[in-house]
Amino acid sequence: MLSRFFRDFQGDVVAIPGRLIALVFFVLLFFIPLFVQQPYILRTLIFANMFVIFAVSWDFISGYTGQVNFGHALFFGVAAYTSAMLNRGAPLGPDWPIWATIPIGAIAATVAGVLMCLPALRLRGPYLALVTLAFPLILTGIIFANTQFTGGELGIPNLDRISESRTTDYYISLVVMLFSVFIMWKFTDARSGLIRTGIILHAIREDEIAARASGINTIRYKLFAFIVGGFFAGVAGGLYAHFMRIAGPSTLELTLSFQAIIWTVFGGIVSIYGAVVGVYFLYPLMEFLRVVPEFRMLIFAGIVVIILLFMPEGIAVWIRDKLERECPRCKLTNVWWRSTCRACSASLH
Repeated sequence: MLSRFFRDFQGDVVAIPGRLIALVFFVLLFFIPLFVQQPYILRTLIFANMFVIFAVSWDFISGYTGQVNFGHALFFGVAAYTSAMLNRGAPLGPDWPIWATIPIGAIAATVAGVLMCLPALRLRGPYLALVTLAFPLILTGIIFANTQFTGGELGIPNLDRISESRTTDYYISLVVMLFSVFIMWKFTDARSGLIRTGIILHAIREDEIAARASGINTIRYKLFAFIVGGFFAGVAGGLYAHFMRIAGPSTLELTLSFQAIIWTVFGGIVSIYGAVVGVYFLYPLMEFLRVVPEFRMLIFAGIVVIILLFMPEGIAVWIRDKLERECPRCKLTNVWWRSTCRACSASLH
């Protein structure tokens, strides 16, 4: 059994450059606190871990199913406020521990995902985008109208910390991020995805009418996408609220939704790892550019425009295409220097 594991590992990971690089990168993330102890750098990486979950969950909904969602911050904010209200207790009763508030907040975000999905069953394209854009605005209005529960503009402060150590916070956010990204990747992997969900989501994105005509229950799978995406965006929102120790209207801002889109498109939409690359590249970059606040947004916008101009499919996808070749016969991924497929020996040129 052990030999089979190593054989599968060699064929599915080591032989595929993109997956090997991803494995090395994630392993290196575990060693960062051993060499970097500056609280600000660890804080930046903790936020990056949270936003990776958030961006990947947007890619899961909008990238793979084609359901354009401009209000993804709704899930983030619902989970943040739910976690905060439960953690602070009053007027809902005793204070809830953090290990319970974050999962319940994620479940509340899942419910919000179901509610947001209802218009998606009838609307497409720009109409769906405008409807999803309205949901965070509606919830923001509700928050400002019920200040006794939500704190209004001030939010709900003094939440429990994730832990008493910045290093522990980092490892918790890293482990949660890895688990979340792995689950969403397994759902979307067309070749080895769970119950072949990836192929069905691809089919819905490419031509929903044809998918429905082929016997696919598109309503069920679009609902599934919003549930999974909403849940993991809620996980990110709950972690964010407890790390910041406050849940406020900023968790529902439209700019947060558009940041997830920028991160994902920059790295490579419909790839999962593209969102990971986009966040780890752009978020620390924005923090670094605080040294030049006058030109911060200008430099950021320039980098994004240049990358998308020369790499329209995203920087991660561009790099992957340079390192990998897909066999035209068996569709197996091969390293770029091979001239024949490692499985069926078909020519790769």
